[in-house]
Amino acid sequence: MFFHVLLTTKCNLQCRYCFGKSCEDIGTDFGDFKIDYCLPPRISYSVDLLRDFCKKDPECVLTFYGGEPMLCIEEIKRIMDNVKVKHFMIQTNGLFLDHLDPEYVNRFHTILVSIDGDQELTDYYRGQGVHRKVINNLKLIKRNGFDGELIARMTVMEETDIFKQVLWLLNNQDYSFSSVHWQLDAGFWKNDFEKRQFGKWANESCNPGIRRLIKFWVDFMEKHGKVLKLYPLLGVMQSLLLNEKSSLRCGSGWVNYSILTDGSITPCPIMGGMKDFYVGHIKTAKPLSLKTFFVAKPCIECEIFSECGGRCLYANITKQWSEEAYSLVCDTVKNLVDSLKQELPRVKKLIAEQKIGLSDFEYMKYNGCEIIP
Repeated sequence: MFFHVLLTTKCNLQCRYCFGKSCEDIGTDFGDFKIDYCLPPRISYSVDLLRDFCKKDPECVLTFYGGEPMLCIEEIKRIMDNVKVKHFMIQTNGLFLDHLDPEYVNRFHTILVSIDGDQELTDYYRGQGVHRKVINNLKLIKRNGFDGELIARMTVMEETDIFKQVLWLLNNQDYSFSSVHWQLDAGFWKNDFEKRQFGKWANESCNPGIRRLIKFWVDFMEKHGKVLKLYPLLGVMQSLLLNEKSSLRCGSGWVNYSILTDGSITPCPIMGGMKDFYVGHIKTAKPLSLKTFFVAKPCIECEIFSECGGRCLYANITKQWSEEAYSLVCDTVKNLVDSLKQELPRVKKLIAEQKIGLSDFEYMKYNGCEIIP
């Protein structure tokens, strides 16, 4: 099982798509859901409880999460020193990677670092000077011996030219990533849709950009014999090649859960406080016997449900955007899936010619990349 360990609800940044929108959404109506707004700001349970909980699952994987988890460096070290798991991972904004001793950084199987593309875009979304500091820290941890997977995790919205920014992350003079994931900022906040131009951007920029990106991706396979780790493309194409149906691809609610700062367990890190969906506490719960949750209508009635898996449990449950607004998000997923299907014959031909192999599409599932943006 995979578990996000929320070390803190605090963050040292005030990003446009997170802090700003959370302030605008204060007092949002969640209907009949019980919301706990009083979670401890930092991890408040004993590490011994986490150790004993993880002992019950020999395949346990922990991902440090927040807020910004590296505001809790001593807690990270204490957990890594005392809790035995298969892998440790972290999702971080990267600003404090130089604060954690290399012996700990180098034990991470995967680091997901929040970066939205080039300096201009990242600093626009996340704050002046953030990009340069993150890039410098990534260079530092590489010099200090980190050889795990480093994933550039983009948040994508209207200022993003997806084709331009993914290509910048893959090939630039500052720091080139070998793995990239992106997530649409869509359907998570109650009050933002009417203030945005999401539909116009999706139709005129995002969807055409994804089509260009998929063509580039397959062209690269053809030319270089290498499958780039662009996670939304990688995960769906692998399923198409294997003819497999997918459940919710992030794993939330069935193989991937989150441990809140008080030790309560939820299906998803952004469902903290939603008490109706708590599945227990690490003090008494068994990691391999947790209650499961799956998406419901309208996702299960969609023609591409078996490829998509439902996109987002939180969005499906809370319905922060109207059905009409959220259908624009679904259109971006359909565009992604349809475009990959169009390239499927070419990819199969490359495999048959042994220019690439089916194994080139393998990746660690549930590693923090939702796959469906």
